[in-house]
Amino acid sequence: MEECEALCSRLTVMVNGRLFCLGPLQHLKNKFSQGYTLIVKCRETSQRVADVARIREFVIANFQDARHIETYLGISTYYIRDQELLWWQLFDKMEEAKSLYPIEDYSVSQTTLEQVFLQFTRMRENSRT
Repeated sequence: MEECEALCSRLTVMVNGRLFCLGPLQHLKNKFSQGYTLIVKCRETSQRVADVARIREFVIANFQDARHIETYLGISTYYIRDQELLWWQLFDKMEEAKSLYPIEDYSVSQTTLEQVFLQFTRMRENSRT
């Protein structure tokens, strides 16, 4: 799917011989997006485990439908399914968190094209049952 994002300006998705969507990549991502992925890197301190827990509490409390996926070596990954949340709101809250907690860095990404495609294939599987 990464190749499609790099080479194509428009995309058609067919599942089981049925056309599901056609359009520019960004339009399809916006229309069928399932939310955001948030990755937060905590600074290395003597209390990093406690800091990571406090940051997790902040994310869960401030973002509707936020789900903690994993934490490894102070890097936590969250999935935020809130489709009403705008980019600026997410960054605004994370800048607030950065001023309150020892956050070294964070990144936010949109649903990938592969995740959109997998959503269509799940719809196909659900329609079969």
